[in-house]
Amino acid sequence: MAPQKIITPAAWVGLFTMGFLWGCSFLAVAILIRELPIYWVVAGRVSIAAVVLWGYILIKGLPVPKISQYLWRFILVGALTSAIPFLLITWAQRHIPSGLAGILNASTAIFGVLFAALIFADEKLGWRKGTGVLLGVLGITTIIGPEALKSFDLTSLGQLAMIAATMSYGFSNSIGRILLSDLRPEIAAAGMLTGAALIALPVAFLVAGAPPVTLRPETWGALLYLSVMSTSLTYIIYYKVIAVAGAGNTSLTTLIVAPVSIALGALVLGESLPPQAYVGFGLIALGLLVIDGRILTRLRGHERA
Repeated sequence: MAPQKIITPAAWVGLFTMGFLWGCSFLAVAILIRELPIYWVVAGRVSIAAVVLWGYILIKGLPVPKISQYLWRFILVGALTSAIPFLLITWAQRHIPSGLAGILNASTAIFGVLFAALIFADEKLGWRKGTGVLLGVLGITTIIGPEALKSFDLTSLGQLAMIAATMSYGFSNSIGRILLSDLRPEIAAAGMLTGAALIALPVAFLVAGAPPVTLRPETWGALLYLSVMSTSLTYIIYYKVIAVAGAGNTSLTTLIVAPVSIALGALVLGESLPPQAYVGFGLIALGLLVIDGRILTRLRGHERA
């Protein structure tokens, strides 16, 4: 039987750092969509992030493999990890609060664990992870609510777009581990974002025309934060953590994303969320804690003691 991936202390630090940086990204997107078309939010984000990462690689003098051998991998992983989910999330935030987007984003971990269990021998589902996935699905269902089926509107569609984005994220965790695990984290992140830019830039020009250049200072600030801190830096951390902890465990970072996005949405944007959103997040969080298994192990230890 293949040894199972575990979360080391260093990996936990990476998970919390990613969670905070990604949690702030929902506020940045909320600011950006006031002035930028959603296609240019995505194209600007991945393009600037790719340039920053390649600059970092050149400055550090890191060895770069023959790009032509990896180009199709970069494009595929870039589509699943960035281009598609970024567009879905950005569109969704036009119709739902940023805090709710952050909560729904937590289901990334549920789908990440599910896809990883289907693909990898060292990340099998088992009864514990299966129970966690079921709790997560129940949480998603609670957040969206049965009324969404009765009165299907843009809000409902926005929530479903977020779920589709998290499914893409969850699947990309496994695909990234398969296709890019032989590369240094910096190279994998830069290549993936370059692949995403090769998709996002032509789409933005075709659909939205030339990008606006006279933006307010806060819009430029949000774009730089989203590109450099929430994308370039986090993806370097992401590929380092996934190599150690595995695809499913890496998805646990979304537990930190949701509280950060909720707090910023309330404090900066004055958002308020319905009670069912918090109940649903509680179920998703419980599902992820069950998947991780550490609390259950400690409880069993106390019972024996």
